[in-house]
Amino acid sequence: MRFPDNFTWGVATSAYQIEGAVAEDGRGPSIWDTFAHTPGATLDGDTGDVACDHYHRYREDVALMADLGVSAYRFSIAWPRVIPDGDGAVNPAGLGFYDRLVDELLAHGIQPWPTLYHWDLPQALQDRGGWQDRATVDAFTRYAGVVADALGDRVGHWITHNEPWVAAFAGHLDGVHAPGLQDWGAALAAAHHLLLSHGRAVPVLRQRSPDALVGISLDCRPARSGGDAAASRHFDGFRNRWFLDPVFGRGYPDDMVAAYRARRRFTGDGPPFVRAGDLDEIAAPVDFVGVNYYTSLHLAAGRDESEDTGVAPGPDPHEGFTEMGWEVTPSALSEWLQRVHRDYAPARLVITENGASYSDAPGPDGRVSDQRRIDYLRLHVGAVGEAIAAGAPVTGYFVWSLLDNFEWARGYSQRFGLVWVDFDTQQRIPKDSFQWYQDVIASNSLHS
Repeated sequence: MRFPDNFTWGVATSAYQIEGAVAEDGRGPSIWDTFAHTPGATLDGDTGDVACDHYHRYREDVALMADLGVSAYRFSIAWPRVIPDGDGAVNPAGLGFYDRLVDELLAHGIQPWPTLYHWDLPQALQDRGGWQDRATVDAFTRYAGVVADALGDRVGHWITHNEPWVAAFAGHLDGVHAPGLQDWGAALAAAHHLLLSHGRAVPVLRQRSPDALVGISLDCRPARSGGDAAASRHFDGFRNRWFLDPVFGRGYPDDMVAAYRARRRFTGDGPPFVRAGDLDEIAAPVDFVGVNYYTSLHLAAGRDESEDTGVAPGPDPHEGFTEMGWEVTPSALSEWLQRVHRDYAPARLVITENGASYSDAPGPDGRVSDQRRIDYLRLHVGAVGEAIAAGAPVTGYFVWSLLDNFEWARGYSQRFGLVWVDFDTQQRIPKDSFQWYQDVIASNSLHS
């Protein structure tokens, strides 16, 4: 299976998961610093205080990427490193880190793909209402301009937000991510303001980085519910269409607005936080849509607004499931890409995250044999190729992740990296999957 000649092969990371140096060079605290230091919030009390120490070791990590042969690196910029209190003075030292990182990438022939927001809201903004507060939209728009002014002459691709569903609902409804709230009104308001800030940032990025492509990364969860079409459609609206529809100019789905009103998620005819003109701003045309895909779901009865499926992994969690407990379902990725192409007709689709957690460690010879990850990646790269053959305009694929890292509330218990990291010594060891992906990139093809 050969891929188009201009296909982009990359790897992805995020700031809080790898950078460390949380109190260095003027960086302010983020909501994830606060959340991770809250007793009981993360497994074993793990935090991103040091993580992979990428802030100090970025040259070593870029050298690994160059050895891997990727043409692009998707990373996120830490808002509190650039503007410590969210909307006040700009921190030159924080911007300087990303300036050096971009130059280091370009020196190795690697395209920088920065994401402006990967969940690390400055704590000072959270103290004033966070994403529930419309003022945060203005702060984000200004932040986007600051970063674009500094890096826009060298950046060819911008991503505004990573997985706004997770930021809104895992953080404000389920309470398992920062800021740890459990409130429907907060979650829906946060989702709207995240989308609105995306829409307002798009023209700012285009103006200040005129040759760049601009997009957003949305996570997706295709789901089926044992023949219960209504439950499946409701979950799809809750998980997917609530974000895809407004980004593509359709506003919030009518069926979901009616359902949320009936379930008293808000009062009145529509969401109270939506103002005149908001939906037009959210629908600012994008050059690509990033798709983050890991698994699909089988919905349990009565669970049409929950990812708790009631379906447990089999007796061997490694057979058909990753160590996150996620089922391996590559066919759903191909189907999903074709569905987005058919229903929304984006100019480009990019797999901005895809990967699997397996805890394989170095053996006596120092080698990390992670055949299960290779099998997972081979199946999903194949699914991408099938979608391209079916007409979906997929132009790139980014493995999550370059490095084993801080996996949010699960701490350091889950390892997604192509590179094994000893978190005590910061030693990096490329895994067998690193060599496998290296071969795919070099040949621009998938071998059986």
